[in-house]
Amino acid sequence: MGLTAGIVGLPNVGKSTLFNAITQAGALAANYPFATIDPNVGVVEVPDERINKLVEIVNPKKTIPTIFEFTDIAGIVKGASKGEGLGNKFLSHIREVDAIVQVVRAFDDDNVTHVDGKVDPVRDIETINLELIFADLEVIEKRLPKIEKKAQLKVDKECVYEYGVLKEIQETLLNDKPIRSMKLNENELFLIKNFNFLTHKPMLYVANITEEEIADYDDNEYVKTIKEFAANEGSEVVVISAKIESELSELDDDEKMMFLEELGVTEPGLDKLIKRSYFLLGLETYFTAGPQEVRAWTFKRGYKAPKCAGIIHTDFEKGFIRAETIKFPDYIKYKGEQGCKENGKMRLEGKDYIVQDGDVMHFLFNL
Repeated sequence: MGLTAGIVGLPNVGKSTLFNAITQAGALAANYPFATIDPNVGVVEVPDERINKLVEIVNPKKTIPTIFEFTDIAGIVKGASKGEGLGNKFLSHIREVDAIVQVVRAFDDDNVTHVDGKVDPVRDIETINLELIFADLEVIEKRLPKIEKKAQLKVDKECVYEYGVLKEIQETLLNDKPIRSMKLNENELFLIKNFNFLTHKPMLYVANITEEEIADYDDNEYVKTIKEFAANEGSEVVVISAKIESELSELDDDEKMMFLEELGVTEPGLDKLIKRSYFLLGLETYFTAGPQEVRAWTFKRGYKAPKCAGIIHTDFEKGFIRAETIKFPDYIKYKGEQGCKENGKMRLEGKDYIVQDGDVMHFLFNL
């Protein structure tokens, strides 16, 4: 699908440590600002137990999970929109991602320098969010003068409409609110699509805590303030310890489970982060299952059957006839395709069918 979640944050909050744990790609992690100068891109598997259950039934020669990309973007500092730090270069990297994962420091450690000298999660969040707001305002301020005269003279209906929408967005940004907080209709969303506004991208906050607090992080005052801030904005928070996740990434599955049990945790924080990021991007999964291969395919929520077929191959979409579709629970209950056919659980869906998360599908096409 080519969709990417970008990891951002102030310097020294644990971005690169987290990214390394996700992808084991070895991005440079160092205790000084701008340790990551160019964005690091890593492909990550989406944890999904459903594919293992399909494999148990089908016993294929090959198994391919669904994946998407994380991009580690260097630390932003106050004034980035005006070129401070490495400035607009970082903002351009953020512009290229589809969703933003903002890592926020929620721990005290005298050995890890804070760029502002003191840990304050809400201040840190606001520092980054304001830089994104300033960047969006700059885009609007460049565009408005180009259409203002036509809009005011009402000689071009499209300009009148665009001017009105951009002025409304400008007012929201001037009140320090992101564009994603606005309730825009379909026409307005279509209009602003090519502007690629930073504050319109969905945001997920990651509270990075210490190893000692992982089992009872709700007692962490920093976490409480981050959750309160996110709730007011309509965003979500995932709590992790980047240090623990880094250690877990070096263990095999059995060792991971033992380590998690010792910590009193049932699921790695990274699994939660990956799943929430996947959801944040509006992504879902359908499956194909046969003796040669069981595979998970990523699609955008709301896609119809021909569009999903086209993810496998463009010819499948062009010549789409119908899709043989089985709900995942039925596939498991009746132990595969044949059992579902015998029990009337295989459906034939046409071009207007909206594919559901977990569907097991076989596409019929003709060119």
